[in-house]
Amino acid sequence: MNREFKLRFDQMREGNPSKAEEDADENLLPNSAPARSLCLVWPNGRRFFLSYAYLMAGELHLSREKNEILLYFSSHTVTLRGYGLESLFTELMQHLPRLIYQSEERYVTPEQNQGAFATQIEVKKSDE
Repeated sequence: MNREFKLRFDQMREGNPSKAEEDADENLLPNSAPARSLCLVWPNGRRFFLSYAYLMAGELHLSREKNEILLYFSSHTVTLRGYGLESLFTELMQHLPRLIYQSEERYVTPEQNQGAFATQIEVKKSDE
C-alpha cells in the first residue's frame, strides 16, 4: 500500500477525502511527484539540480566537527557539510527534499541550530 493511498484512505475514514495536507513543506516533494529532482541552492543564487533516479548511494559521517553527507549520483558526487544533517540524510533516503539551501555559517547560531543546516555544498563531476 503506497503512502498516498493510505493518506486518502485515512481521509475517507475521517469523512473528508478532498482535504489537502495541511503541513506540506515547500522544500519537500509531494508524494505524487512524477519526476523527482534535488535542487541545490547557494547563497549567490547559483542552482544545480540532479535527478533522484540517478542517486546510487549516500553516506553520512557524524564523527567530524561538522556532519558530512556524500551523495553518489551516476554523473556527480555531492558533498554537504553542516550541522544536524542526520534528519536530512533520512529524508534523502526517501527522496523527499526538493531544495537544499546552503546557509552562511556565520548566521547559524546554537539557538537556531535545531534543524539541518548545510553550510557547504560541493558538486564534483564523477570520473569516468
